[in-house]
Order: sequence, then structure tokens, then C-alpha cells
Amino acid sequence: MVMTAEEFRACFPVFDHRVYMDIAARAPLSRPVREAYDRWLDDWQSTGGTKDQWMAALEVTRERFARLINASPREISYTKNVSEGLNIVANAVDWRAGDNVVICADVEHPNNIYVWLNERRRDVEVRIVRSRDGKVTPEDYMEAVDDRTRVVAVSHVSFAPGRLLDLVPIGRFCRDRGIMLVVDAAQSAGVMQVDVQAMNIDVLCVSSHKAILGPYGMGFLYCRQEWLRQLRPVYLARYSVLVEESDHEEVMGAFQYRLPDDGRRFEIGNYNYGAALATGAALDMLLSVGSQTIEDHVLDLADRLTVGLEALGLDVCSGRRGDGLCQMITAGRWGAGGHYSSSDESLRRLFDELIARGFTLSLRRGLVRFSLHYYNNKNDVDAALRVVEEENRSVAISTGTRTEIGG
Repeated sequence: MVMTAEEFRACFPVFDHRVYMDIAARAPLSRPVREAYDRWLDDWQSTGGTKDQWMAALEVTRERFARLINASPREISYTKNVSEGLNIVANAVDWRAGDNVVICADVEHPNNIYVWLNERRRDVEVRIVRSRDGKVTPEDYMEAVDDRTRVVAVSHVSFAPGRLLDLVPIGRFCRDRGIMLVVDAAQSAGVMQVDVQAMNIDVLCVSSHKAILGPYGMGFLYCRQEWLRQLRPVYLARYSVLVEESDHEEVMGAFQYRLPDDGRRFEIGNYNYGAALATGAALDMLLSVGSQTIEDHVLDLADRLTVGLEALGLDVCSGRRGDGLCQMITAGRWGAGGHYSSSDESLRRLFDELIARGFTLSLRRGLVRFSLHYYNNKNDVDAALRVVEEENRSVAISTGTRTEIGG
């Protein structure tokens, strides 16, 4: 059954007492996700656990995530988080001395930087693209590529300043040249449309605790079938090899082993069963609405908030309609502060006032960061704008000028 935005919102008890605008940090816990966890815990407590059922449920969750991004379940691996997914792939590439990887360090999360810096031990060059006030274009990446480029690594949506990158031209460019396009989708999958086929994505990594609306401690790795067969995992365990006699984890096959031609080749040891079952419930919620419906709803709200903030005199660093607009809206001066701070006193005061008024949001790299999902509505946006307007008025009264926040 398709869920309306109102029904979707009602699944999140956090809205009983707060206005949640912080999906870029983590998802609030929904009732369906909590109930899935409770059922798993009840089974474990009352029966000692039915592992065969848990394993079957893993495959249901795998299939749901594959549907979300338009992939085959065979191309999906379970991971702990984005960082593990990136490291699995980076260490499985057959690098040659003099190869290079292209990244834009200005807008990447550190975990999509260190993983590639680590490959310098194998004489791999890390080529750095520079942004312009947090904005980077497909052409910026393309211009950095040469005949030794093996990987282009990007974020679909940057965690700061919060801009959507058009992956289609980059994906086409890389596919034509045999370059692996690696995408960190931590900030997009689940709230923005992600289609690995249409976007020509080769590798995609995501954690479950952000826009997918699941818990911490789990993630997914998508690897396109053609690349998957070429990548040799650094770690190997029973679940990542084929044994003809049995699928059971304790059955040892011959010393000559075969890797499966699917995502299981990157899975080692036991799984985070509780998180996988809970994430399956979250994915069911998302699929019941549809990615395009979610994106359209969120972009309407993001545009409303962007226009409102600018009308009140704030500098907005995130995208605009047709130019990088996404679920994340950031206000302030790009780079005017540390990871959790701002050097702008008026912006810090606005952030503190929003928190005091019952909003949940973040301060990142000198910017106040609002981030939205399908559970947000126009009332949330308008309430935030009222606080900004009141704070603007307060600043004007106290200074006797028309000074505006963040301007």
C-alpha cells in the first residue's frame, strides 16, 4: 500500500515533540523499524534464534535495496558502513604503479579521501580537483582524467555544502574509457533518485542510518557485475567462497576454492541480523512511496526553504532548482568555521535559537545545515523561516541596524 506523506510522518514519534531536519546526520527511529528490531529480539530471546529465517530475511533486504537503486540483488554486498564498502573496493583494484584516482577533497567526507590516500603505498597518484565555494561540476572531474586514471570517486550529494552532482555525464565519460566510477551515496540513496543503470555507476556505497532510515552499523555495497568479476577481495572467509557440499558456514571445501560471481564474495563472517531486518522494514517504507515521489516532495520543500532564507538575507551555499538542489540546505559562508562550528557569531546564535525552539539540525563547516526527508512538510519549513525572521529582527533591534544573519 502506498503511504501518503502524512502517514509516513506519523511513523516517526520524534515529531511529537521536535521538528526533525537532520537526516544528513542520522535518521530518527520509526515505528516500523523499531517493531522489526523487537520481533528479532523476541525471536532470539524466546527461541534462541532461528538463523535459517534470519538468513532468508537477509536476502529479502538485499533484494529491496537492489530495487531501490535499480540493481540486481547479485550485485549487492552487505557491509558495516560506507567506509568499509569503499575500502573493500579500493583494496580489490589491481593497481599498477603510476595509476591515479581522481577526487574532490574540498567536498568529500574524510572517509572518501583517506581510503584513496592509503593507496599511495602502492604508488597510486591521488589527483585533487578543487571546488569553487563548495561547487564542483562533472567537467571538473573529466578534465583531471588521463590515460592512467583507474578510478573517479565522487559523492552524489556532498555532506557540506550540500549539492547534488549530476552523475550521468560523469558515468558516461568513465564507462567509455573503462574507468571505475565510485559513488558515495550516503547522503542521497533513500531520499534522492538513484538509478545505477541510468547513471552508469560502477560502484556505490551507502550506510543504512541516514536517508535509508535504518539503524547504525550496517551498509550496502553495489558493484556492477562486470567489475565484480574482476575484483579480488583482500579478506576471505567461509561465506565469501563457494562450497559444493553445503551452504553452511562450518563446511570446509577443498583447498582449491572458487569465489561466487555475486556480492557474497565481499562478505565475511556473520551478519548484523538485527540491523538487516530493521533496514528491511525501512526499505519497505521507502519502496511503498517510490524514490521519484520522495525526491519531488523533498525538492519542493528545499526550494521553499532556500527561497525563504535568501529573502531574509542569508547566504545559501547549497544548490538551486536545476543547479544542485537536493534535500540539504545550508546557510552561511562556506568554510567559515570548523567541522562542528562557525566563526559567524550571528549564525551560531541562530543555530542555538533553532535548537532551543525544538528543531534538530546541524552546524557543519561554518554552515547551518537543514536536511529533509519525506516526513517533513511545509509547516516545518515555514516554522524554521519564522525563527530566522525573528532572530533577524532581534539582531536589528540590538544593533540598531539592518544587519542580517550570515550576510
